[in-house]
Amino acid sequence: MREDVEALDISDVTANWVNAQILERQIDERIKALADLSDTPLFFGRLDYLHAPGADQAEGAEGERFYIGRRHVHDADGDPMVIDWRAPVSQPFYRASKKDPMDVGLRRRFGYTGGELTAYEDEHLSDPAEAARTSRLLQQEIERPRVGPMRDIVATIQPEQDEIVRSGLGGSVCVQGGPGTGKTAVGLHRVAYLLYAHRERLARTGTLVIGPNRSFLHYIEQVLPALGELTVRQATVDDLVAHVEVRGTDEAAAAVVKGDARMARVLRRAVYSHVTMPTEPVVVVRGSRRWRVPAYELEDIVRELLDRDIRYGAAREALPQRIAHAVLVQMERAGEAPDDRVQDAVARNSAVKAAVKALWPAVDPAKLVLRLLADADFLAAHADGILSEDEQKAILWAKPARSVKSAKWSAADAVLIDEAADIVERTHSLGHVVLDEAQDLSPMQYRAVGRRCTTGSATVLGDLAQGTTPWATRSWQEALTHLGKADAVIEELTAGFRVPTDVITYASRLLPHIAPGLTPVASIRENPGFFEVRAVSGTGDVVAACEESLRNEGSIGLIAADARVPALAEALAEAGIPFLAPGEETTLQTRLTLVPASLAKGLEYDYVVLDEPQAVVDGEPDERTGLRRLYVALTRAVSGLTVTHAAALPPQLA
Repeated sequence: MREDVEALDISDVTANWVNAQILERQIDERIKALADLSDTPLFFGRLDYLHAPGADQAEGAEGERFYIGRRHVHDADGDPMVIDWRAPVSQPFYRASKKDPMDVGLRRRFGYTGGELTAYEDEHLSDPAEAARTSRLLQQEIERPRVGPMRDIVATIQPEQDEIVRSGLGGSVCVQGGPGTGKTAVGLHRVAYLLYAHRERLARTGTLVIGPNRSFLHYIEQVLPALGELTVRQATVDDLVAHVEVRGTDEAAAAVVKGDARMARVLRRAVYSHVTMPTEPVVVVRGSRRWRVPAYELEDIVRELLDRDIRYGAAREALPQRIAHAVLVQMERAGEAPDDRVQDAVARNSAVKAAVKALWPAVDPAKLVLRLLADADFLAAHADGILSEDEQKAILWAKPARSVKSAKWSAADAVLIDEAADIVERTHSLGHVVLDEAQDLSPMQYRAVGRRCTTGSATVLGDLAQGTTPWATRSWQEALTHLGKADAVIEELTAGFRVPTDVITYASRLLPHIAPGLTPVASIRENPGFFEVRAVSGTGDVVAACEESLRNEGSIGLIAADARVPALAEALAEAGIPFLAPGEETTLQTRLTLVPASLAKGLEYDYVVLDEPQAVVDGEPDERTGLRRLYVALTRAVSGLTVTHAAALPPQLA
């Protein structure tokens, strides 16, 4: 298929060089989408239908056989050889069961090692004599060691996951899923499915995946390309609101206030405070005639624009045309016959421009936020009745900056500027947005993401128990309201595919203290995994635990409180053990990654050594946040976990 595209000759089919450039780019993208993946098979399953899909079963139509794979594959004649996993005819591969065989006589799963076919397994779903059983190949694929970035899960999607993946584009979905339930994979595969089912629409409107940090985005960046989807943009929330350079940080108390949804009301007040009511008429001189728009009529125009509740900038652009229209009405009464060109000329008149500048001046979002955070009186005037005096003091800068460029903006400040920018001018909306690790966002960050999909839909992924910021989400309904998607369907995934039974059971001891009422994850893995809590005397013993883990196949993560990372890095270097930073791809030669606890979210390793749990808790501003950070760190292991501690363990783990 790729060679066919490469052989295309477009020299005689394009009308001009512009068309030729566009077509060449489309051909290049198609070639990239058809790239070979040496260790990825083209098909992983087979469905033998009892009757041809869509045919009248009563007529005894002969069945059909379909091979299911990551991509659609056709032969030299254009006949399909492999059916895309997203096609409707592929759905029974994921959902058919002995109770509901969906007209499937046989479902075959193929096992692969390094891209080579090594096994297969059959289920005769419509045969009452054959008992239902757990698929060994499916279990082995789920438990296979992981080296390198995250991979697709098209061969192992479960029925409850498939239901979310194939939900329509029209509605938004929120997925609450504990560690290892596959929520990130579900979100990415949902994007791939939507691009398959609604390609033309999403090609126009765009799709976006939002992750918590660059390390996480690097970890997941190959999943969609492996499924042939190359057009999905990936970003962090900080990337979306990068109106200014972020060089500063906030104290937790200030960040909580700045992230509160009430700040949107403060900003709106501050923006519209620039609008003033007229006290003088506007006099437009055209030739020998003078046209006068009285102050009361100007006030009516201004109030009407305010009542329409359109963007500040859009109203400002409309104001000169409204004033010009008032002048044209007078001209028509005087017997003249002005047209649109006359109205445009009046709107550009110096007197009208001066009036607009005085009544509805331009607002620079960054300068506005700068003034709010630097001028106590300006903040007090617009936060009155919204923020308390203590809250106002918390967000005021101790040393006000002189200009936008010299200010040491924080990440929360950038979100405020983005909010102000949206009040002035509407933010462009995309067709679909996936928001992962959403539990850590503040209400104002939710609003920033929501602005990017006001006319589109969203897939929100997260785990309330893994919220590790002081402003972490308390409930999904509240978060979805801030996102502007209050009617989104909330789904819960509770079956754990990644974390071994013994590990998730140990980590779940923290749930009553960090997210009471949340359903614990139930691991479906047959292998209980390796788990040990080990008392140590120093970093040498921690390095020894890493060396033991490296004797196993797969990737190793050494997770530690951020403050302890330098000492552990030095100890590893002295022992001659090479290691990577989060986001760097593991190789067969270097399989150990040293991970600060603050960056562990969303990552996974075959074996994890967790250093000093109490230090992880103590590294956060409060105990609940610290225990949530510990819960994240405890649940990064796929095959085994070793917890090392010199200090006492947190009592919640007892």
